[in-house]
Amino acid sequence: MPEKIHEEPLNREPEISQLTSAFITEDGQPRTSLTIGRTESLSTDDPLSLSITNLRSDFPQHEVVCALQCAGNRRHDMRTTVKEVQGIDWSDGAVMNCRWRGPLLRDILQKAGVVGIDPQEEAHVAFASFQVECQEDSWYGASIPLSRAADADKEVILALERNGKPLSVRHGYPVRVITPGLAGARAVKWLDRITVQKEESSNHYMQRDYKALPPEAVDSESAERYWGITPPVQEMPVNSVIASPRTGDVVKRDAEGKVTCQGYALPSGDGGPVVRVEVSADGGRTWTEAEFEHHDGEGKWTWKFWRAKVVMTLGESGVIFSKATDAAGQTQPARPPWNLRGVCYNGYGEARDLTVS
Repeated sequence: MPEKIHEEPLNREPEISQLTSAFITEDGQPRTSLTIGRTESLSTDDPLSLSITNLRSDFPQHEVVCALQCAGNRRHDMRTTVKEVQGIDWSDGAVMNCRWRGPLLRDILQKAGVVGIDPQEEAHVAFASFQVECQEDSWYGASIPLSRAADADKEVILALERNGKPLSVRHGYPVRVITPGLAGARAVKWLDRITVQKEESSNHYMQRDYKALPPEAVDSESAERYWGITPPVQEMPVNSVIASPRTGDVVKRDAEGKVTCQGYALPSGDGGPVVRVEVSADGGRTWTEAEFEHHDGEGKWTWKFWRAKVVMTLGESGVIFSKATDAAGQTQPARPPWNLRGVCYNGYGEARDLTVS
């Protein structure tokens, strides 16, 4: 093993300044409910067994640059601006933007004989890792619609490399599913098995977590009636975050009375790329369009870095908002509906309680 196996799940996020210091993320670790494990092969139920060597040598290798975001990214904002939620208190750093390489899942399914199935049929491709027990299940699993898995334009791959290097253990070595545009919970690490089936994955993290329950589910007891009828989170919503300044900072105006702010923006599921970010320092009455940085590899699935200057008055309690719009026309709302698990929060990016000098 190239890395030590951890006994506990990794639940951490980098400082936002570190996270946004480079377009391609070298560090960063969105939430995983698995402890670190490994596998040497994977199979489909056709059956077809493939070694890692097979995956590397028997299929064309496809590279995709995409953001991978925990469904609970910005849960802290929902907790503090709306009301209390359940779950780890993620801030806005549970995301990374990386270059992944490996065979297309579509090619694997074709090799396994998954042909003649109508992609529009109600079917699912389920992923499973049995390496170690999770916190709420004895294994980890997720699934995506067959229609997505069979669509080469969705660029779902079985990643063998990250940023030009073999996967590290903590990033899913030796093989990990990468599902651009979808919640990170569907990008299963340490993959053991792929199954094409009529039902979604039965795993706990597909059926009883990572769901945007309706507002009527106010606690664990009232949530019981909704788990079975609420769809799992798949596509993530358009979003933006203010990386600088941060809430509580002291900021200085320039000669024009303006304050510089910057951050990142993410497109909705298939709606990328992000085409506009706007910033407001007067409570949303007026908005200033931000400028984008440009980087090699940016595209439909990636985040974008932005920067803007806004006029602010001297004093305390200053607030800056940001909102992103993507190519599909999806725009961040001021405040999305509350849900018990605090997933998919995409209210305006914000920096509050700023002291302007």
